[in-house]
Amino acid sequence: MPFYLAADDRVQPAAAPAVACRCCPGGISRSTRARCYPSDMSEAEWALCEPLLPAPAWLAGKGGRPAAYCMRDIVDGIRYLTHNGPVWRALPADFPPAWTVYWRAAKWQADGSTETMHHQLRERVRLLAGRKAVPTAAVIDSQSVRAAEEVARSSRGYDAGKKVQGRKRHIAVDTIGLLLTVLVTAASVQDRDAAKPLLWNLRKAFPSVKLAWADGGYAGKLVTWAKTALKLTVQIVRRPDDLHTFEVLPRRWVVERTLAWITRHRRTVRDYERLPAHHETYIYWSMIMVMTRRLARKAASTAASDQSDVA
Repeated sequence: MPFYLAADDRVQPAAAPAVACRCCPGGISRSTRARCYPSDMSEAEWALCEPLLPAPAWLAGKGGRPAAYCMRDIVDGIRYLTHNGPVWRALPADFPPAWTVYWRAAKWQADGSTETMHHQLRERVRLLAGRKAVPTAAVIDSQSVRAAEEVARSSRGYDAGKKVQGRKRHIAVDTIGLLLTVLVTAASVQDRDAAKPLLWNLRKAFPSVKLAWADGGYAGKLVTWAKTALKLTVQIVRRPDDLHTFEVLPRRWVVERTLAWITRHRRTVRDYERLPAHHETYIYWSMIMVMTRRLARKAASTAASDQSDVA
């Protein structure tokens, strides 16, 4: 399946200012792209992401040669696809070839680099918010999304409650809405059934988490199982039976807001991936974009405050 674009069709934008880049020879970015898309990283965002990317093999003396394209352009290509959701062949021509960006995204997924970068950014956001780097409580929920025709019948299902044919993503977030872990299943899988592997992964990755809030769909045997098998307390936040209008429910609104953050990115509005693990990766990328922007805004406001104090 070719993902390349013709070299003659490639746009040659005006040269961008030289910035530091570990992946490029001489430490100076070779990127010549003009930053023109909403998903493009600012200098502050690139300064956050670049040290978290895997070091090139040639830089560590393990052989090979420098990549043909600056890693900043690769990351911007992945962010563009996550934010705008086109097919790979529709990646704009000012990015590296679509197959190059696709291969790098798949490689970082396979070796865990995407998830590692996400976790390190989450710790920074938590510290910035005055929290400890490692959470002690979580909120879980699920969301059913329609699946594109690329999704095989064996990995999709029908959610009768939401009337959705596709897949379901189960997530656990901390108390400020930052993603802790995600699990993608067929939409026909019940929340209580998928919650067991979700909570198992949560407990394994974050032994400090002792309490998890959930809605009424998780009530029943799951609460006893979590307490016995994981030493984890699952507290059910129920919706009042006599409630007929919208009301923000304690704790539950946090995870619902995170699901809204994720669906702001068009690649995650539906499930376009053949493998559930690929969809999980783009959920991580959507949260990486949310967190880098938050950290960059804070850095910019701090710098502006310092300059006003000096003046």
